[in-house]
Amino acid sequence: MKTPLVPESSPHIDVEAAGDVLRALRRTRPASRRDLRNYVKVFLSLDVPQKPVCPGHNSPLDYLWHCFGADFDRADRPNADAVVWANRGGGKTALAAVATLLDCLFKPGCQVRILGGSGEQSQRMYQYLAAFLQKGFDELLDGALRKDRCRFSNGSAVEVLTQSHTSVRGQHIQKLRCDEVELFDADVFEAAKFTTQSTDSIRAAMEVISTMHRPYGLMQRLVSKAHENGTAVFKWCIWETVEKCTDRSCSRCPLNDDCRGKAKRADGYLKIDDCITQMRRSSRAAFEAEMLCKRLNLQNAVFDEFDPAVHVGKVDYDPNLPLYRSLDFGYVNPFVCLWIQLDENQTIRVIDEYVRTRATIAAHADRIKERTPCSEEKVAATFCDPAGAAAGQVTGTSPVRELATLGIRTRFRRSPILQGIELIRRAIRTGDGQSHLLVSPRCPRLIEALQCYHYPDNPAAQAELPLKDGTYDHPIDALRYFFINYLSAGQIHTRKY
Repeated sequence: MKTPLVPESSPHIDVEAAGDVLRALRRTRPASRRDLRNYVKVFLSLDVPQKPVCPGHNSPLDYLWHCFGADFDRADRPNADAVVWANRGGGKTALAAVATLLDCLFKPGCQVRILGGSGEQSQRMYQYLAAFLQKGFDELLDGALRKDRCRFSNGSAVEVLTQSHTSVRGQHIQKLRCDEVELFDADVFEAAKFTTQSTDSIRAAMEVISTMHRPYGLMQRLVSKAHENGTAVFKWCIWETVEKCTDRSCSRCPLNDDCRGKAKRADGYLKIDDCITQMRRSSRAAFEAEMLCKRLNLQNAVFDEFDPAVHVGKVDYDPNLPLYRSLDFGYVNPFVCLWIQLDENQTIRVIDEYVRTRATIAAHADRIKERTPCSEEKVAATFCDPAGAAAGQVTGTSPVRELATLGIRTRFRRSPILQGIELIRRAIRTGDGQSHLLVSPRCPRLIEALQCYHYPDNPAAQAELPLKDGTYDHPIDALRYFFINYLSAGQIHTRKY
C-alpha cells in the first residue's frame, strides 16, 4: 500500500496567515549579500550568479549588492556610481531593473530614471520592472502602472527618459541608470551627468551599463577613466553567467579553447549549447568582444594590429641614443609633444608624452624643456605640424616662430596623412611579422589613441581617411610627424629666425 503524499492527520494550513508572512517578508530589507540573493530568488524568481570565475572579473551579484548597499554601507565608497561592462545575455538590463525595484521599495522617496541608448532599450528595462511588480509588489504602487512611469506609496518613483536634451535637462533625481551607453548621443550623455543629486539618506548615483562594441566608443572611455574618477567597474563575461558544466568532455567541447575548465566552476544560467551555437554563427572578433569581454571589435580601427601586450613596455631615456621630439599644435584641442628615440635595432621608442589644452605656446615651451631629459643642444630634432608655420590673423606670428624665440627650433615636412599612417603601421608590424614600435606606460594618451583612432562609422563618409574626432587624432598626428620627418630627412624644412 502506497503512503499518501499528505498524511490524513496533517494540520490545517492557514493560507491567509501564510500570505501575511510572505507579505511581511517581501517588505523586509535584505541585510547582507546572502539575504539579497535569497530575496531576489524567492520573490523575483531570479538566481543571480555569485561567483567571479575569470581573474579580475566580478559576479553579477557584486554589482547588485553595490548599488543596493551604497545607501546603507558607505565605507570606502568615494561615490555610488558604477560602470557595468558585461557580455551579451549577461543579465545587465534585468539586474538593473531589479536594482531599480529594490531602490524604490527600501529607499523611501528615491527618484530613479531609466535612460537607454534607444527608446526600445529604455522600455526593455522598464518592462522587466513591470513584470517584477506583478509578482506581488503592485500593491505597493501609488496609482496605476503606466507605460513609461510608476509611483510608489512611499514616495519613490521611476520614469523612462528619451535620448534628448529636453528629456534629460531639468531632472533632479537620485539614481540614473543608462543602459547600452555605447549607443548614446554624446551630448545627451554629457547633459545626463548633471541630473543626480543626493538627499540626506540616499546617495546620488549614475550607472552606465553596456557591452563594449568599439575600441573608440563611449564605453571604452568610461572604463579607462573609471579608476581616476573613483568609479566602481563591474565586469563579467560568459563564464560568470553560463550554467555549470557537469557532464561534458572538455577535449570534445567547441568552447574548450576559451573555457579551459571555467564552466565547471560557474553558477550561471546561459545554456552551454546556446553559447556554442552563438560562437559558431559569429565571427571570432565579435565573439571575443560580445561574449568574452576579452578584446574589442577592431574592424574600424586604423591600427588594428596594435597590441599593448606587445607594443607597450618599460622604456627609459638612453643618453647614448639621439633624442627627438614631435609636436602637434592645439589650443582647444590638445597640444601634444612626444619624446622619441631610435635604437640600434631600428625600434622606435616613445619614452614620454605631454598633452595639454588651453595653454599658451610659452607655457608649453616651459613644460617641454622641463621634461626633456637632456640639454636643448643635445636634442637631435624637434618635428612639428607644418600648419604651425602659418601666421595667425590676430597675432601676426606663428607657433613655429614663437617656439624659435623661446629656444626650440622645429622642423617639418608636408606629406599626405595616409603616408604617415602607413609608416606607423609598418613599425607596428612589418611584412615578416616583426614589431619596431615600443611605447612607455608613461604615454597613456598615445596608447589609448593607437587603440581608438578609427575610420568614420558612417559608410557614406570619406572612409579613406580616419575620423578627426579632436581626441585620438592629435597624439597620432604627433607620432606621424616623427615618422614623416625622420624617414625623409633629406626633404625636411628647418626654419631659422
